[in-house]
Amino acid sequence: MSSERSELRPNLSVLALISFILAFLAARAFTTLYPNIVLVSGGFHIHHFWFGLAMMAIGGWIGISYRDERADRLAAILFGSGGGLIGDEVGLLLTFGDYRTGITYTLVIIFVIFSTLVILISRYHRIIRLEFTKFLSSNASLYIGVFLAAISIAFIAETDDILVITASGLLTTIAVVIIVVYVFKRLKSGRL
Repeated sequence: MSSERSELRPNLSVLALISFILAFLAARAFTTLYPNIVLVSGGFHIHHFWFGLAMMAIGGWIGISYRDERADRLAAILFGSGGGLIGDEVGLLLTFGDYRTGITYTLVIIFVIFSTLVILISRYHRIIRLEFTKFLSSNASLYIGVFLAAISIAFIAETDDILVITASGLLTTIAVVIIVVYVFKRLKSGRL
């Protein structure tokens, strides 16, 4: 049973991520098409991130309370949808009033990319490791490492922008690691 449940987890992650994206898009479309429809109760404007918090809490509670495939799927959908409703209003929460701020899209895109990478890496880590090991043993890794190092060093030399210097420094470090691993593997196999 435990191995079966571990196989379901990546699928539940994808289901939660899809629910997040769809809820975000639905909330954004609704507020764009109907900006004057607002839930007001007792003089308070009830934002949909409150519904999102409730949905995440309920989804989380269902997820930890039941050991059932249907309950797991329901929990993933509720949790992801609740996150999407909260994500739609993250700009409003951070700026204290600017619902249309661009930071919402930036943070949601970063979240979706990060979540997608985590899901893919957790699901395919063995294949990724095997392919990366093969890549580091190939001549292509040396060529890519040298190319990255040369370009990154050129960018560092041409700018005073700390962000460009930091990114280029990171790429240079990655390039040097790729080159060192390539040389080490060649020396170890006696082919250098």
